[in-house]
Amino acid sequence: MSNSPRNISVSLMGKEYMVACPAEAEPELLKAAAYLDQKMQEIKASGRIIGTEKVAVMAALNIAYELHNNQTSEQQTISNRLGQLSQLIEAALPNSKTAAS
Repeated sequence: MSNSPRNISVSLMGKEYMVACPAEAEPELLKAAAYLDQKMQEIKASGRIIGTEKVAVMAALNIAYELHNNQTSEQQTISNRLGQLSQLIEAALPNSKTAAS
């Protein structure tokens, strides 16, 4: 099986674009394109932004904002969990030292 990219077609706001993509990444690329198309359609439907380029930029900005918020939220969750684990370890250490004596 070849790892070389192949061209696939994605549709954004009714316009077709050819994108080079490795075969194994094609399903994820198609999902990403569908998500981007959905966001662009929502922005276009709002009527506040006119022009495909501006709609694309606003969709990209919104998606980047979502990604940043998700990463920040995940980092906070991990940090909280590490704090909890640290407290459990701290609480268990005196008990293990006493048991070893």
